[in-house]
Amino acid sequence: MSRFVFLTVFLCLTAALVTESASGASGSDYWPTWRGPQATGAARKGNPPVTWSETRNIKWKVKLPGEGTSSPVVWGDSIFFLTAIKTDKKGTPTSDTEDTDSNRRQPFHGGRRPTNVYKFDIVCLNRKAGKVLWQKTVREEMPHEGHHPTHGFASYSPVTDGKYVWASFGSRGVHCYDVDGNHRWSRDLGKLRAKMMFGEGSSPALIGDVLIVVMDHEGDSFIYALNKETGKTIWKQARDEVTSWATPIAATVNRKIQVIISATKFIRSYDVKTGDVVWQCSGQTGNVIPSPVSGFGKVFCTSGFRGSALQAIELGKTGDLSGSAAVTWQINEATPYAPSPLLYGDKIYVCSGNRAIVSCYQAETGKPNFVKQSLKGMGGMYSSPVGVADRVYFVGRDGVSQVIKHSEKFEVLATNTLDDGFDASPAVVGDELYLKGKQHLYCIARR
Repeated sequence: MSRFVFLTVFLCLTAALVTESASGASGSDYWPTWRGPQATGAARKGNPPVTWSETRNIKWKVKLPGEGTSSPVVWGDSIFFLTAIKTDKKGTPTSDTEDTDSNRRQPFHGGRRPTNVYKFDIVCLNRKAGKVLWQKTVREEMPHEGHHPTHGFASYSPVTDGKYVWASFGSRGVHCYDVDGNHRWSRDLGKLRAKMMFGEGSSPALIGDVLIVVMDHEGDSFIYALNKETGKTIWKQARDEVTSWATPIAATVNRKIQVIISATKFIRSYDVKTGDVVWQCSGQTGNVIPSPVSGFGKVFCTSGFRGSALQAIELGKTGDLSGSAAVTWQINEATPYAPSPLLYGDKIYVCSGNRAIVSCYQAETGKPNFVKQSLKGMGGMYSSPVGVADRVYFVGRDGVSQVIKHSEKFEVLATNTLDDGFDASPAVVGDELYLKGKQHLYCIARR
């Protein structure tokens, strides 16, 4: 085996182990973050159904409290997600909710500041039947600004290590509970001012004993490293960034762990121990929402607002990598706006904008397997695809899902329809697929 091949395999394996050891997950019985045990969207094991409907292969279906696009995470017999519940109480404006320019105008897509108080809750369900085990209100207040009509006040997804569960509500703080619902700590990191009041949603990442929280907005942006057990700040770094929504990921390079975050001005990699910037690279579009994925000694970053970008950046470099050979390959068409990419085996899958159009590339080389193939019958798509059992699952906003073969050739295996709309990303645990809709949470399993 050549030194290059050995290094590539080593980096790919260690990056996966960092993510799994960060959560304590073994891979097949857990989905501890919204992008799975390796933060790639792929499950190592499992065999959920290929076909389902409201009357077929539904193990259970439960009504959801409140609203939110928070994706479910799973550990053992528990499912966790976040929600925002509108109350009948009218809020009292504070200094954070006074008539600023952004609150006075009606943004093109955003919404005006609400006038009602909301309850911001963490919910824990039992996997076997979908029964609520506990539901805790972490904050009750009137949000200081509005959100995009298709967004909401609970778009963050939690993360768990089987002992604790951490939830960020952004402007409503970061909170830690044990898996039995006992409060451990809470931190208020300040109010965010989202671009055009689009809303918030960069989920936290757990890396070993460190919880990484990104606060990118139209004011002073920061990244925090918090002690996972106490919530105390380990380090804090200012970021010259505007509003972004991507979730951080971890990668191990030369036996050191880096935290990688994609954003509009730069993709940046930080040393997890010190917070120092290891490298940065420009090239993404505005409004970065998709989270990166890492493997094969590279990190893959995508975005698709008013342009297209998919960059494969070689790990192990330092400094400003913009326009350098460290960007080993790049695609500038049909890349996702909201959905994150799926890295499954040696292939990377991306959607085009928020449309049900998919492309597949070889992760190491960028060689296209198929490009801009339409998932016919599906509407728009916000949720990110998942891969398991040599299949790739795409879930649409209109309730239509499609399953394609994990292959160099585009092949649709099934089209399925449910009576709900889906913006949250699926979770896969063993032979069960969890789809969280606007109204219901479904457990898809053979029956």
